[in-house]
Amino acid sequence: MSRILLFNKPFNVLSQFTDNDERATLANYITEPGFYAAGRLDYDSEGLLILTDDGALQHRLADPKFKLDKTYWAQVEGEITEAALEQLRCGIQLKDGPTRPAKAKRLVTPELWPRTPPIRQRANQATSWLELKISEGRNRQVRRMTAAVGFPTLRLIRVAIGHWTLDNLSPGEYRVEQVNLPANPPRPARSRPNRPPARRPRR
Repeated sequence: MSRILLFNKPFNVLSQFTDNDERATLANYITEPGFYAAGRLDYDSEGLLILTDDGALQHRLADPKFKLDKTYWAQVEGEITEAALEQLRCGIQLKDGPTRPAKAKRLVTPELWPRTPPIRQRANQATSWLELKISEGRNRQVRRMTAAVGFPTLRLIRVAIGHWTLDNLSPGEYRVEQVNLPANPPRPARSRPNRPPARRPRR
């Protein structure tokens, strides 16, 4: 049985244990030995990061082909429109190609911990929140998607990966769970085409 560690990564913390520039890393918060991050979360993003002590499971959780949905709450500049949400649902053309269709909806402002430092916003500029669920993991993808539809992201929090959630973890807190997921799930058997029976040679 493998173990995973669910961590609420604070703002401006690297998703790794060492850094040559003396920035805050996972080592500042996680004392459990033998865990490694399965995937990453940007330095300036907050929220759920999964670590595991099983190398094969780490690869599985980080591999986009397993299509674990990642759910984000994004605070954006301006009042998000239904037209922009529909664009996100249909997929966005980015410089590295089109995104898969996302699940997107507007959120009532959620009750969250304060960010330190707080977001920078222009005077008299409204902000709004949306939930975005994607199954890809491109570099800074959510930020690029919201910017592409005219609503730059000011704050970004990942609240779920698959069925795992933050579940009341405060920034910097973590919990360890055991999982029964097979590290290498069996591949479905390939169906063989029906072939006609071989004919016996005539004598």
